[in-house]
Amino acid sequence: MTKLGKDFENFKTWDKENYFHPWEGLEVQGAGKADRTFSEYAEGIYVYDEHGNKVIDGPGGMWCMQLGYGNAEIADAMAAQARKMAYCSPFSEATSVSAEFAHAIAERAPGDLNRVFFTTGGSTAVDTAIRFVHFRNNLLGKPAKKRIITRAHAYHGGTYLTASLSGKPSERQWFDTDQVLPHFLPDVNAFRRPAGMSIEAFLDEKVADLENAILELGADNAAAFIAEPVLGSGGVIVPPAGYHKRCLEVCRKHDVLYISDEVVTGFGRLGHWFASEELFGITPDIITCAKGLTSGYAPMGAAIFSDRLFKDIEGDVSKDVYFTSGYTYSGHPVCAAAGLKNIEIFERDGILEHVRKVTPHFQKRLHQMLELPLIVDVRGMGLVGCIECSLTREGQASAGIDATIGAVIDARCQELGLMVRPYGNMAIFSPPLVITEAQIDDMFDMLTEGVQRATRELLEQGLELEQERA
Repeated sequence: MTKLGKDFENFKTWDKENYFHPWEGLEVQGAGKADRTFSEYAEGIYVYDEHGNKVIDGPGGMWCMQLGYGNAEIADAMAAQARKMAYCSPFSEATSVSAEFAHAIAERAPGDLNRVFFTTGGSTAVDTAIRFVHFRNNLLGKPAKKRIITRAHAYHGGTYLTASLSGKPSERQWFDTDQVLPHFLPDVNAFRRPAGMSIEAFLDEKVADLENAILELGADNAAAFIAEPVLGSGGVIVPPAGYHKRCLEVCRKHDVLYISDEVVTGFGRLGHWFASEELFGITPDIITCAKGLTSGYAPMGAAIFSDRLFKDIEGDVSKDVYFTSGYTYSGHPVCAAAGLKNIEIFERDGILEHVRKVTPHFQKRLHQMLELPLIVDVRGMGLVGCIECSLTREGQASAGIDATIGAVIDARCQELGLMVRPYGNMAIFSPPLVITEAQIDDMFDMLTEGVQRATRELLEQGLELEQERA
């Protein structure tokens, strides 16, 4: 990868003046001062910036680059499909590649989750799942059964509907959201449990939170519970063992549907096609997925529905009824071709087995990070991890410096050749699944040095770090 020429300054200008990015700071956007790193070339787990600097992609794009960059097989499959048939209207036609991809997903989904509705990404997959739940209850004569139970720090998407179900405070501050539809449960992060409370007692409390919410809302009003198996961008929060299984039992008891949002955890991130059944012992009513569905090579998502959900809306009740929801690019042939090739490579090259093989080393290196005084907690599962940092022993992030630590760590790590995803006082990483043990060591060596540099920087600012951890 060579450095780009002086004409590259034009691209920087156009980016500042014309490209309104997601999560853009308005202070710099309005002044045309936004200055982002340009990623211009990538191969495997590495990304190269406009200066030719090579960095490990710690976040794996946006949790999605399962097979890494530069995969010629997926690119060729997409190109061949584009030449053969670039588009097919999902409203009035069918095409073999999309039908084959739907079948391949259904074969790998748990239980009777056999109905695949293609969308443009994770947000629209969750949006579709919620709309179907409401649609179905309307057909069943239950117009009041619409409330959706969700959780603090959850992330379910960027549409109005899914943003209303997302519990990340930072994403709700300046936006309007529906205040009636969602019911939020308290945090399931065991690190935040009261002092002296056992994990077992915390688990009991979290399950009781769900049942109490259903009783408070009334089973005639509570339509569904939506949960990420592992809360992703909210801080890689892993609920206590047994949480999901017990929550499913509560949902079944009260006729509340269970939606498993596997946009992050699906397609290999935890070493399985889907985490719900294999790791958490549940067969939900609906699974949503995206990201790893095409390994980030094409925008696509899916809501996968249980056959059971269709049985009681068949026949006369659904005569002349249409599910009038969908997208111009649902089941896009080029995206479906990318997805099929993605699955083929996963199985041929043993990607799921590889993830399970390297996970113990990844998690071992992650937990060794707790030896650093700035880090108060580490969390992770499979090939996803998070470090939480604080200047205080209690690890309660303040509105001040603690809330910016992640960005400081990210900046110092990039100097060393590693990107992480900063989120307040946390740094999150979910590298491509093809990462090797040696590359895992490289990543954590850089992360360790990056945290140490960030610590020195904070101390040089006159801040004090409590050395002893409770």
